[in-house]
Amino acid sequence: MQHYFVSGNGLGDNGDIQLNPKMIKSLATSHVIQITCGQNHSLALTQSGTLYAWGCNSCGQLGIGNKNGQPKPSVVSSLAGIPIAFVACGGNHSFAVSRSGAVYGWGKNCFGQLGLSDDTDRLFPCQLKTLRSIKVKYIACGEDFSVFLTKDGGVFTCGAGMYGQLGHGSTSNEFLPRKVIELMGSVVTQISCGRRHALAFVPSRGRVYAFGLGGAGQLGTKAIRSATTPQVVLGPWVSPGGVSVVEAGIQSEHASKCMVKRIYSGGDHCFATVTHKEDNIPSDDFRDFSTSTQILSITEETVQQCEKASGSEMVDQDLMSCLETVFSSQACINCSFLLPNDEHYCCTSRRHGVDLPLAEQCFSAIGRVENSSIKELIANCVVENLLPSLVTSPPDVETLRLYLILPLYHEFDNPKNYTVLHNPFGRTFLTLKTEASKIVGLWWSSTSLDYFERLIRVFKNVVMYILRKTENVNQEIVNWDHDMEIPLEVLGKLNKLNNNVDGLKVPYDSFYLTELTEKVDVRLDYLRWLTTKDPQLKQRIYFCNYPFLFDAQTKTLLLQTNQSLQMQSAMNQAATRAISSLLFSPFASANISTFLELHVSRRNLVADTIRELAKFETADLKKPLKVKFENEEAEDAGGVTKEFFLLLSREILDPKYGMFRQYDETRTIWFSEDSFEDEIMYYLIGALCGLAIYNFTIIDLPFPLALYKKLLKEPVSLLDLRGLSPTLAKSLQDLLDYKEADLEEVFCLNFEITREVFGEIKVQPLKPGGGNIPVTQENKQEFVDLYVDLILNTSVEKHFKAFSTGFHEVCGGRVLELFHSQELMALVAGNENYDWEELQRNAEYKNGYTENDKTIRMFWEVFHELSEEEKRKFLLFLTGSVRIPIQGMKAIKIYIQPSSDDRYLPVAHTCFNLLDLPRYGTKEKLRYKLMQAMQQTEGFSLV
Repeated sequence: MQHYFVSGNGLGDNGDIQLNPKMIKSLATSHVIQITCGQNHSLALTQSGTLYAWGCNSCGQLGIGNKNGQPKPSVVSSLAGIPIAFVACGGNHSFAVSRSGAVYGWGKNCFGQLGLSDDTDRLFPCQLKTLRSIKVKYIACGEDFSVFLTKDGGVFTCGAGMYGQLGHGSTSNEFLPRKVIELMGSVVTQISCGRRHALAFVPSRGRVYAFGLGGAGQLGTKAIRSATTPQVVLGPWVSPGGVSVVEAGIQSEHASKCMVKRIYSGGDHCFATVTHKEDNIPSDDFRDFSTSTQILSITEETVQQCEKASGSEMVDQDLMSCLETVFSSQACINCSFLLPNDEHYCCTSRRHGVDLPLAEQCFSAIGRVENSSIKELIANCVVENLLPSLVTSPPDVETLRLYLILPLYHEFDNPKNYTVLHNPFGRTFLTLKTEASKIVGLWWSSTSLDYFERLIRVFKNVVMYILRKTENVNQEIVNWDHDMEIPLEVLGKLNKLNNNVDGLKVPYDSFYLTELTEKVDVRLDYLRWLTTKDPQLKQRIYFCNYPFLFDAQTKTLLLQTNQSLQMQSAMNQAATRAISSLLFSPFASANISTFLELHVSRRNLVADTIRELAKFETADLKKPLKVKFENEEAEDAGGVTKEFFLLLSREILDPKYGMFRQYDETRTIWFSEDSFEDEIMYYLIGALCGLAIYNFTIIDLPFPLALYKKLLKEPVSLLDLRGLSPTLAKSLQDLLDYKEADLEEVFCLNFEITREVFGEIKVQPLKPGGGNIPVTQENKQEFVDLYVDLILNTSVEKHFKAFSTGFHEVCGGRVLELFHSQELMALVAGNENYDWEELQRNAEYKNGYTENDKTIRMFWEVFHELSEEEKRKFLLFLTGSVRIPIQGMKAIKIYIQPSSDDRYLPVAHTCFNLLDLPRYGTKEKLRYKLMQAMQQTEGFSLV
């Protein structure tokens, strides 16, 4: 144990004058690694990263928020959690430097000595933002000025300059740190300050430079005068190539043998320690800190020591003390696993500076430790000390590194720890101030896929653990405490981070909690969520507020539930209208149809559909759809509706209407800004999409994802333009990526675009006067944003609005809030994630056929020998669509039954996904007949 003694004026535990050294009892249990003294105050930094201050506080130099002197060491709490690397005191001001180069100053500032661009004293530590990016390593302070030494050996000064002590060639004060030009080109490794003068050492030249007040000869220049620029100190170490030995008044043999070890400054005097060159003792470098003066951190060596400890032996007490200190301290965690070679400097919202692979490796090793004492100590420190110390308003970005590091702790993999680990961690994260929360989010977004998926998995496991240990979930959910809410909200944050403008970081189905329906009646949850109006009940947990957890099957179930509700509502409205009609028109028909029946002809399909839809009220569109083709006898059990959607979508997309522009690169379509069609046509297509979803029918409308994002009011970006034209999107991205100064000459762009309209080239400005505004490095992002906005938004605003109106009239409401844009796209157009083996596994056989029947075996052999295109054609033949539902191939169940005569072709009943397959004698005949049948994909008849 170390003890600390002081003597002098007002120092120590009671503030009295100490004539003899006296122990500071309040620091007796702390391991102090740095102590520095000012004129009437002192600072002490401990191994745990805690900074103490005591003494006079007339200018706020203690950094505790007031001007009351402190006779005993007091914690500078506003710097809690910041991994401090170095502290310094001036006359009545103080500084601290973090491990990644952030500089904080507080106290007296009447001459600008804090470098904060003003002359106002500071009662709390304030960051010198102008120094954050220059990698400050060391600070020396005079009475009213400050000197900063950077990693590359640069020197900056600020504060009082009336004696030239700033080294800028003038006697002016400086309110911002300013580089000493005279020392540029030299690598300074040591700085030191007296009351009104400063020293700087350049080892490559073997020179010490001095500047400032020199009336007492403290500059060592053989002149009793001040110097406003750095002057060479004439000591025995002076290089023969510099100041002459004769001028220095020293014998030449001494000059060749001496070299400076370290420089020191007092009030008005200086010291230097020197060594003989032949001793090969290097000069001190203030930019390199000894490990003994730095706060503790988790290191590979420490982890290796833990691994070596067996399960039964006593653990070295120094190791246990180190572990206890580190895992109880935010500051120690925040300075652990930093990138090597000072790459962690300039910690920002975009650069966290943490070596996450190293952190993961070390925590994995800790998880393998066999000694129970070590594991219990770490767990207790994290739970009882570290997590309770987290605050919602951390002082600096460096304190947020813990939110990257701690989730790698192996105990986060155990959901049983949710009350002591996950929830305290999640609660603090969720309550972080806006800016801090945003930074953690940006850091999490920048991590590897494995790390991000780990975060998701950790909190999903907590949700499922709580569900599994809760009986009668749907009855007890009202009484749940907030244990469930915290992991759900954290997952919600992660889901928002995943849905950024640059695309999904991980697939959206990474959030699916497929086991959720085993414990929760999601239909009941949906009904309660949909109908609850009581403000108190709104505080209840509804899983529908976290729809990203629902897989495709669950969302389809909820869509069916919503359909039933809408159907019932439509029926009630129809009944009300019928009763009203009977009351006021007794002879009117009281027929109430339970279906939305459309009677159309194949010859005039579009016109007939518009005519039929115009007959109905909006509420009628919520009824189940039935289609009747003119002069066709088939009853619609689903198959006719499938063909109706297929034919109608094909007709609407015919180029003769000119409603959409097709992009050949992606085979997708987008609204044509030059279409002359009435908006009713776009309304019809929107309603068609809504009807397809509402009636669980896949419709082949090759819109890009951007359409569905706009329907859900999600923002669209350059990434979505790739869904239409990858070439155009790449050109715009190339423009953004181009960093050279000759951008204007290379790209030759103005704020206007050219496009072809009915064979004529037209120029369209992106903003007023755009033809006269060149695209530059400064405005290129605006150009790209306007370009994308024109194509995806402004140029098609009217057409999309009509489309959206039709869509939402049929399929609007809160049910859409449950869907991701890609899921909505899959609902309308299906997907092409084929799994032909799954199709076979789900098949059922009727009326004599079995899985082992010879004909069935031949059929599947023939099917799997088909090309991919032919398999798609079979799917169209049997189900009426080449695309599969959102749930995947498992949602398609086909039925195969025998028919009597093998002279006939196989027959598909698309209404029921039923295949009549004759018992063909050979595999070749079966193949031939099947291929012939697959050509017949249109028309319904009983003949």
